[in-house]
Amino acid sequence: MTRRFGTVVALDDVSLTVGAGELVGLLGPNGAGKSTLLSLVSGQRRPDAGTVRLLGGDPRDARSRAGLGLTPQETGLPATLKVREVVDFVAGHYPDPVPTAALLDQFGLTELAGRQTGAMSGGQKRRLAVALSLVGRPRVVLLDEPTTGLDVSARQALWDAIRAYHAGGGTVLLTSHYLEEVQALAQRVVVIDQGVVKADDSLDAILRRVSLRRVVVGSASDLAGRPGVVRSDRLGDGRQELYTPDADALVRELVTSGVDFHDLEIRGASLEEAFEQMVARDATPTTEARAR
Repeated sequence: MTRRFGTVVALDDVSLTVGAGELVGLLGPNGAGKSTLLSLVSGQRRPDAGTVRLLGGDPRDARSRAGLGLTPQETGLPATLKVREVVDFVAGHYPDPVPTAALLDQFGLTELAGRQTGAMSGGQKRRLAVALSLVGRPRVVLLDEPTTGLDVSARQALWDAIRAYHAGGGTVLLTSHYLEEVQALAQRVVVIDQGVVKADDSLDAILRRVSLRRVVVGSASDLAGRPGVVRSDRLGDGRQELYTPDADALVRELVTSGVDFHDLEIRGASLEEAFEQMVARDATPTTEARAR
């Protein structure tokens, strides 16, 4: 599918299939086309070329959208309605909604049930927005930056809710600025940049694309200059994190050199490193404007 906004190519011949029960993380820098993709899947916009199907039907058809839950990046809530009233109103559009009390409890909103949404903090509104996407027991849920503005504990609680929904057979397509969020949740990762899919694979396969490995080790000696080390960082616990294309060779070198070391770990690449490699930009300016 292709989508343009004037001369801006937001999505450039993107093909993507998400199967029932998958939890897919959509990654990309700002302006990559992630939100545009979700707007096509949800039927809010039409593609300029290509076809979009949602649960076997046209996403602009109300019968298809009945099985969809959506949390956009920005959610407008009626400021004068109370939290409980908003949930009840949305629940009334579905034949078998999640009971309001249960939903509020799951998202830590019980104590806020009587508060007007206009008096809620940004993080509280975000929790409510995600809760509303699940109230109708949807078969598919689209989450666009679902935990933006949440503190660590609220983010973890939201992750638990997403995992519980997925464990029950739900299908999830989420975007996130937090790479650790996608690494913690997703089984499959789609990397999109400048409207083009750069990678679409399992999380493990994406991580294997990164050539560097990390050796974390404690030592009184500075190991940054050891053979094979291309980069090093100091960690908060005093250990050194050494990046190398051959972790086994580096460990052998440390052993044979006689340098004192302890608490050694070999770690795979992080999703952040994989992401940075796949969306590395050419220094030559492009003729197309970036997607919104």
